[in-house]
Parts: sequence; structure tokens; C-alpha cells
Amino acid sequence: MSGARGSEPGIDIVTFGCRLNAYESEVMRREAHAAGLDALEGGAIIVNTCAVTGEAVRQARQAIRKARRENPAARIIVTGCAAQTDPAGFAAMDEVDLVLGNEEKLRAHSYRALPDFGVNLFEKVRVNDIMEVRETASHMVDAIEGRARAFVQVQNGCDHRCTFCIIPYGRGNSRSVPMGGVVEQVKRLVGNGYGEVVLTGVDLTSYGGDLPGSPRLGRLVRTILKQVPDLARLRLSSIDSIEADDELMEAIATEARLMPHLHLSLQAGDDMVLKRMKRRHLRDDSIRFCEDVRRLRPDIAFGADIIAGFPTETEAMFQNSLRIVEECGLTHLHVFPFSPREGTPAARMPQVDRRIVKERAARLREAGERAYRRHLDGLVGTRQRVLVEQDGIGRTEGFVLAAVAAGRPGEIAEVTVSGHDGERLLAGDGAMQAA
Repeated sequence: MSGARGSEPGIDIVTFGCRLNAYESEVMRREAHAAGLDALEGGAIIVNTCAVTGEAVRQARQAIRKARRENPAARIIVTGCAAQTDPAGFAAMDEVDLVLGNEEKLRAHSYRALPDFGVNLFEKVRVNDIMEVRETASHMVDAIEGRARAFVQVQNGCDHRCTFCIIPYGRGNSRSVPMGGVVEQVKRLVGNGYGEVVLTGVDLTSYGGDLPGSPRLGRLVRTILKQVPDLARLRLSSIDSIEADDELMEAIATEARLMPHLHLSLQAGDDMVLKRMKRRHLRDDSIRFCEDVRRLRPDIAFGADIIAGFPTETEAMFQNSLRIVEECGLTHLHVFPFSPREGTPAARMPQVDRRIVKERAARLREAGERAYRRHLDGLVGTRQRVLVEQDGIGRTEGFVLAAVAAGRPGEIAEVTVSGHDGERLLAGDGAMQAA
């Protein structure tokens, strides 16, 4: 996990972690600008942290120290999930001027309240109880810096309490953006030239449970596609397959503009591990879901998050996670070596030796790489529509990287796949069209 940095005069934002953080960083950029941070002598650096793993927190601290060394006069503001869950820890860093919570970071007045140098720890921290937040506003952005693909936040927080996860304590309980606000945001981005929009959230498939009439994610998807006919491609970020509703399944089967790629929050392929994680599905549920979706959309590609070395995981349990790569037909694997997060039940369980955790993660990654290469092999000779991102690189509808010879970000290239280099598809020819 690494930080992505974007800047404008006077304001530098360092973003770690998920797609939701990337979207929120664009909101933060606008709000910080409105608060006048770009006029500060020495500028301002905002670090938007992630708390998913201990390594992510370590990298954020490292980035903060580096930022201070390289910019001694800058004001450094720390926010995001790691700041929400451990505000005192970041406030205790001499390099940090202000710590903001996940709700506070999206409001200009939080940045206007930047304290003077040399203040005490209590003045440095502005983090409220995230569990008290009851709604998620539809924050409008006109662009996502440097991308042809735009992310739209439709949901935040999570009502579930998986034993390994600290994120509910950083993001709060599940809350949804009303459909009208989502549609308007998508229209705005499409009008500004984006060829693809990705719906994102902490627990995307829980969308709508807190809204009047309790619309589900499938209803939102179909509403967007109907009301924004100029949208070329709609994509979903990570979903919890056990929560997929009937209307979403119908949209997958019938809506060509809904991209044939789903990233699944599987986490493990062993039933005992899944139960100890307090997940709501078992391995057979995952396998059956993939089989059902593949019947509806034969060209579908599946990605998944899998944790290696969860507490109490034996070699036999791990083998079940290895096998599920093949049994579900996964091609885009995100592997996480288990990292105990203080305050979670999993941190108190008997831990697997760290060397074994790392070794199992490496074996999972190798299995994922083999599956991905086989997937690339199967695409040679096919015709693909590639959304150009930058520097001759784009992604297919199935979210596979592809090299293209020409085209501006946001354009779609129709290409014949001539081969691949193990990471990207190579195109033999192509024709451009506006997205």
C-alpha cells in the first residue's frame, strides 16, 4: 500500500488506501482551497491515512516525517481512518499541526480552524465520535485529478463487525447518499468528459438500507443507467456477494454498460476461518455466487480480497483459501498478510507465526499471478474496448490493463489483442471513439 500524491499551489494531498479515500481527497482539496490553505506561507500538506493494516499506518507516519523534513515551514494536517481511530497517536507527533476526523476532513471550516504552532495536544485534535454520524452528504466534485475514471461515493461506514476489521471505528455505521444526489454527481462527471464512473463505498452492497423506501444497490445501478444515457461505463467497487440483491443480478445480466468485473470481499476460503472472522458467508456461498453470475454474464471477471494467516489458520485451512482461487475463477487477487489491529477481537486470538503468514501470502499471490496470466492468455485474439487512461495505458471492460497506441484519457479504443507481457494486453490495431 502506498501513498498517492496530488497537488496544486500551496496544497499537497497525500492519499493512502482505498478508492473512497481517493474520492474524498478531491473533496478535501476543494474544501481546503475554500478555507484559504493555499495562501499559507509554506503551504499545507494533508495526509489522508488508511487503517486497514499496521503497515498502512506505519507508511503514513513515515510519509508525515518525510513531509516535515522536506517542507519545514508547511502546515501538516493528518486525517483519514488511522487518524480517526488513533487521534492521540498522531497528535503526539511533533511534525503534525492538526488531526481531523473522517467527518471533519470534508468541511472547509475544519481547515479554517488550523491552530497556531506550539499548541497542546488537545487543541491539535478535532475528531468527533464517528458513530454519531447519521448521514452521508452528496459531496459534488467536478473531476478526479489525472484520471479518465471517476469514483463516486454512494455509501460510507459499515454495520458489520468482522473480527479483524478496524474500519467501522474509523468510518462509523452504514449510511447512504440519496439516489438523486448520486445521479446528479454522475451527470456532472460525464458532462466533464469522464468515460467511466465507479460506485464506491465501505460496504457498497448495504446501500439504501437507511434511506426512505430502502432502495437496494441494484435499483441505484439501474436508475443511473436510465437517467444518464451518455454514461459509457458504470463499474462497481468491492461488493459483499451475500448481500447482492435480485435487481443487481438482473442488471449484471442485462445492462451492457455495467462492466463485467466484480471485486468480491471473500477474505477466506475456509468455513472455520470465515466463522472466526464473523463473515456472513461460507465458501460454498462464494462458489455458488460466482457460478450464478457467470451463467448470467459469461464474460464476467472476478477479483477478490483474501487474508493470509488469520489467527488459528492451519495449513489445511489455508489450502481451502488457495483452492478457492480456482473454484471461483478469480483473476484479480488482492492478498493481505494478516495484520492484528489493536482493539479488534482477532488481535486477541492465537496468532500465526509471522514467517508463516508472509509465506502463505506469497503462495496466494503466486496463485493469483498464475490465474491472471491464464486469463490474459484467454483474451489473445479477442476484440476489446479499452478506456484510455494515460501514457498509452487503459483498461478493458473486464478491468484488465492494456497497452494502446493512441488516444486521449477518456476515449475508448476498440482493439484486437495480439498478445500480452504477463501484466498487460498488447493491441495489434485499434480504432478510437469518444467515450
